[in-house]
Amino acid sequence: MSRNEFLPEKLYDYVCNISLRETSLQQELREETQRLLPDEARMQIGPDQGQFMQLLVRLINARRCLEIGVFTGYSSLSVALALPDDGSIVACDVSDQYTAMARRYWKSAGIASKIQLRIAPAVETLEDLLSSGAQGTFDFAFIDADKPSYDNYYERSLALLKPNGLIAIDNVFWSGRVADPNEQDDNTQALRALNAKIGRDERVDVAMVAVGDGLTLIRKR
Repeated sequence: MSRNEFLPEKLYDYVCNISLRETSLQQELREETQRLLPDEARMQIGPDQGQFMQLLVRLINARRCLEIGVFTGYSSLSVALALPDDGSIVACDVSDQYTAMARRYWKSAGIASKIQLRIAPAVETLEDLLSSGAQGTFDFAFIDADKPSYDNYYERSLALLKPNGLIAIDNVFWSGRVADPNEQDDNTQALRALNAKIGRDERVDVAMVAVGDGLTLIRKR
């Protein structure tokens, strides 16, 4: 689980104990991911972040959502539970293995009909959406996939978003490495460059918040 490593553990536990409203299925999915995929479970967002994203989609009355990077489905399950009955998510991933668990929990939660899973490179799916006339039709996008492609995902998500739509980009702190000039690996450099680009982007309003491993919230003007 990707918990907020910038809060002391005692304070993070307090936040979860006081405010968390995780459903039993969300908890089961989170715990199964940790049990069966202990090395990969860090890719899963924390329950506090899932609840924060639910609040965001409710605040903006989102109906049509986009997810880039599904893994075992905790974030898409969280968002789908917060959507109205006519809400939908286009979920992009390249792994049949991880998303098999996601599908099982979506079905158990009764929200599978809201989620259209596309198993393909996300850039291809986004280009297909744009070429089919979906530009400016999405309310919310969540980006949590391969870091070197984040800029491509950002630009295409922005094109797909309605004015006043919201993008949430995960892992923008990258465990603090983005602030360390000695860290020069490809993932860190990609995140650092995108963070700087978004900070200057006059097409959007932006806030970088200390949720999870850093979450950038972007409102399309």
